[in-house]
Amino acid sequence: MKIALLHDYLNQWGGAERVLHVLAQMFPEADIYTLFYDKEKLTHRFAGNNIKTSFIDHPVVHNNHRLFIPIMPLAARLLKVKNDYDLIISDSAGFAKGFRHSKKTKHICYCHTPLRYAWEPEYITSKYKDLSGGVVGKLASAALSYLKSWDLEASKRPDLMLANSGYIADKIKKYYDIEAQVLHPPIDTKFFSYDPKIKKGKYFLAVGRFMHYKKFDLIIKAFNKLKLPLKVVGDGPESSFLTSMASDFPIEFIKNPSDEELRSLYRSAKALIFPQVEDFGMVAAEAIACGTPVLAYAQGGALEIVEDAKNGLFFSEQTPESLASAVEKFLKKRWDKKKISLSAEKFSADNFKKEFLNIIERVQNPEILRLTDSPPPLGKEK
Repeated sequence: MKIALLHDYLNQWGGAERVLHVLAQMFPEADIYTLFYDKEKLTHRFAGNNIKTSFIDHPVVHNNHRLFIPIMPLAARLLKVKNDYDLIISDSAGFAKGFRHSKKTKHICYCHTPLRYAWEPEYITSKYKDLSGGVVGKLASAALSYLKSWDLEASKRPDLMLANSGYIADKIKKYYDIEAQVLHPPIDTKFFSYDPKIKKGKYFLAVGRFMHYKKFDLIIKAFNKLKLPLKVVGDGPESSFLTSMASDFPIEFIKNPSDEELRSLYRSAKALIFPQVEDFGMVAAEAIACGTPVLAYAQGGALEIVEDAKNGLFFSEQTPESLASAVEKFLKKRWDKKKISLSAEKFSADNFKKEFLNIIERVQNPEILRLTDSPPPLGKEK
């Protein structure tokens, strides 16, 4: 069976790219189609794959991709997928599901989220509400309307829509009116694993892209008051703002660690701080796989990862005070690191691969799965 993999763009290493990496391992001969590819930023991951890109594959776009979002639907429409594939799999948070392909080719979309820029622009910047009114407001409104229309049309292309969490399945139903099947993303639990020889350090940990909705500012405010050691791993548009917030007490910022360095940070941290509303939250699942509990805001994908008082704790409000209270509660409790690690096994890459192959078999058999049917639950036939 000839397969192609479709991905929005490759200029950063995050959760969606980890999923693509597992899919590329499953189908090493598959071509990869993406809007643009920065080999250096991906540290030459996927270098062994045949990668096909769009007309916006340029260093200026690699380094400033959010400025080019309005033309990405056009780039997606013009990136033609060849007609000789038996199956295409799009791994998408927006654009890849809209790449043009033959109507005869079966298409599975693994959806991380409906296009956030179209449906939830407030997630991207705290200044979104300031754009209303005037010429800028009218242009922004027109751009959002266009993105919504395009994304809704693109959502009809796949034969089957998979969601990375129940939280995202609800959004897919809300925005696209499509019933999505839930398949949690793969965690390399053989790599991200508990090592009993490693002792927990004194620091807490936060990991992710420095964007408004990730709420790193909330973490820093809380730890400025708590005066507890914190390591913040990541980079992004809010980097300068966040570093300027840190007090003199040790809050350390770490950019672009290797996977080995990240694993070491997970293993030695007292806990991972996870204050955002996330689509799923692979960072949280990786930390738990390493035996590290997670202090999470009780919304979004975290509800499908964290088991309160077993492998972490929830806090109920996105405020420094609510987080600080959870930290203080956490410090009074004893944690079984081995049991915490075992709770992540349900997200293992092996389980993901097995379920994905079962799904492909169903999609390839039209008698089992029809476009107008609701998809069967994982591991069961209709």
